[in-house]
Amino acid sequence: MDKSSVIGLILGLIAIGVGMVLKGADLAALLEPAAFLIILLGTVAAVTIAFPGSALKKVPALFKKLFFEEKQTDSKELIVLFMDWADQTRKEGLLSLENQVNEVDDPFLSSGLQLAIDGQSPDFIKDVMIEKIEAMEQRHEEGAAIFSQAGTYAPTLGVLGAVIGLIAALADMSDIDALGHAISAAFVATLLGIFTGYVLWHPFANKLREKSKREVLQKELIVEGVLSITTGDSRLIVQEKLGSLLSSKELAELQKRDSDG
Repeated sequence: MDKSSVIGLILGLIAIGVGMVLKGADLAALLEPAAFLIILLGTVAAVTIAFPGSALKKVPALFKKLFFEEKQTDSKELIVLFMDWADQTRKEGLLSLENQVNEVDDPFLSSGLQLAIDGQSPDFIKDVMIEKIEAMEQRHEEGAAIFSQAGTYAPTLGVLGAVIGLIAALADMSDIDALGHAISAAFVATLLGIFTGYVLWHPFANKLREKSKREVLQKELIVEGVLSITTGDSRLIVQEKLGSLLSSKELAELQKRDSDG
């Protein structure tokens, strides 16, 4: 479970609810079916028009990605693994890693190792692996763009909902009490549009991009690790190369762990 997504969503709902109470507004005013229909269905309609079906099919998986953490190997663990492999290849050659390929859970790492074992040149291996990373980034950006566009459409649809409500309210001004209620209901659409746009959709898009960046960084570490093994770098050089991708704290932990080991 991605706790930050859940906590953020709860805090957003609390902010709106408590804020309305403190302002003296009735929370029951939010229960406006027409506003929900205009904002939610309108946003879905706009996004459906904006993106192809192949991209929209991924939306359920994107929500899963937002609220659940994907299992990812710790970067320090990966570096230690590459350092051990560097020792092994310098002593026994690249072919000695053939048994390791079947034991690796990460398909990206496994394919990179296989290319190295097959005797491909470092330049070829780097080109292939970088192309895979770029393709992955493009897929991730397409997913984030869906939520980003939804965040752009929702506030505008909120204004549209308010206009529709005001048209209905001003059509009959004979009953002042009914007029006040109708105007209040009209602005609920604006509230929902702004809330969903800037508390849900845009932050969701940003969360997906941040998760993508972390995944890209780890894959870049894997690329450097595979290349280091291919070129026969020593354990120390592998640590220096891959350690540059860690924070200073993580690097210190890695160096301490290796010296203790």
